[in-house]
Amino acid sequence: MKIAVFFGSRNPEHDVSIITGQLIISGLKDLGHEVVPVYISKEGVWCVGEELGNLDFFKKEGYRNELKNFEGFALQMNTIGKIHLKKSGMFSSKEFIADMAFPAIHGQNGEDGTIQGLFEMLNVPYVGCDVAASANAMDKVTTKLIYQRFNIPTTKFVFFNTNEWLTKKDELMEEMSKSLRFPVFVKPSRLGSSIGIAKAKNAEDLEFAIEVALHYDDKVLVEEGVDDLKDLTVCLIGNDEPIISLIQESAYSKDFFSYEDKYINDGGAQIGNAEKKLIIPANLDEKTAEEIKVIAKEVYRVFGCSGISRVDFLYDNTFKKYYANEINTLPGTIYHHLWKASGIELKELISKLIEFGKEKHDKKQKLTYTFESEILKKSNSNKLKLKGN
Repeated sequence: MKIAVFFGSRNPEHDVSIITGQLIISGLKDLGHEVVPVYISKEGVWCVGEELGNLDFFKKEGYRNELKNFEGFALQMNTIGKIHLKKSGMFSSKEFIADMAFPAIHGQNGEDGTIQGLFEMLNVPYVGCDVAASANAMDKVTTKLIYQRFNIPTTKFVFFNTNEWLTKKDELMEEMSKSLRFPVFVKPSRLGSSIGIAKAKNAEDLEFAIEVALHYDDKVLVEEGVDDLKDLTVCLIGNDEPIISLIQESAYSKDFFSYEDKYINDGGAQIGNAEKKLIIPANLDEKTAEEIKVIAKEVYRVFGCSGISRVDFLYDNTFKKYYANEINTLPGTIYHHLWKASGIELKELISKLIEFGKEKHDKKQKLTYTFESEILKKSNSNKLKLKGN
C-alpha cells in the first residue's frame, strides 16, 4: 500500500510527533509499504517529500530553512477515497497519492479529531480513533465527566475556563479549597506529554499554576492528588474486541511523570529507553491487575476507541485504590516498547494497526449516507422565504 504518514503540526508536542512519525515511517518501509511523509510545520504549513521520512533531516541545525523546498502542496479535495497532494509549478508539477492515512500527531490539531475529520470527509481509511473518540479523550475535563457518568473510578476535580477565572477567581479558589485536598494537580484541559502541568501544595502555588496553565489552554482541570502513588498505564489495540497489553509501572519518585521523564531523562520512558525506570509487568497483585484491565477495556468501549489507545491509572498504595486518569488516543511512539514486552514486535504492531484501520473503514462503507426527500421541491414556501431562480 501507499500510506501517508502525518506528523508535526501546530502544538507543543510537535517534536515528540516527529519522533513518532519517523518510527512509523521506518516500520512501514520495513513491511514493504511505500510511504508518503507529510510534515506539518509549527506554523501549520504542509510539506511533502521523501527526504522528510528521515529523522536526520530534523536533527540538522537549519532544517526549517530547507522546508521551503517541500512546501506548496495542496490537498486535492475532488479525489475521494485517496490522499492526493499536488504541487503545481510554471514548468512542472509533482504529486503524491496514498491509499491510507497514518496520523502520528500528538495533541491539538491532529490527535483531537481535527485531522480525522478531514480523512472522513475524503472517505480515506486511516489508522486510529475516529473524530468523536479523539475529541472526547483529548479533553481531560470531558474525560473526567464521562468517567463520572459511567461510574468509572477517578479522583475528585474542579474545572473552569479563562472567563470564569477572570470574573470569579475568589469563588473558584474557595470552592477548590473546600472540595479538594492539597496537594492538587493543575492541568491544561487539552494538552499532552505533561506540558503545563504543575503540582500545587498550597493556595499560592495553586493560583500561580492556574495562571501558567491558562497560557496553554482556555480550560483548566484541577484534581486532587494521590499521595502514595503508583503511575500505571495499559495500552489497547483493536476495534470491537481490543487486545490489551501488560500493565506498565513508571518508577519515578518525583511529584508527577514530567515531560523530561517521558522523553529526555535516561533516554525517555515514553519511548522505552529508560528501562530501569519502567516495571513491566507492574508490581500488582493478580486480582488488582485484572480489575484494572477490565476498567481499561470499559474505558475503550465507552469512548468508542478504535485502532489504538492508552489508558493511564493512578494507584494509591496506602488505600489500595485505583483511579482512571487520562486517555491517549495516539501514544508516543505507539508505545511499541510496552507491546514488545507484551509479545508484539513493532512490525506486527504496525501491521495490526493498518488492518484495524481498514476494518473500521470497510465497516463504515456499509452504512447509508444518503436520504431521498421532497424538501427541495418545497423550498420556495412562504415560511422559508426562498424563491426559485
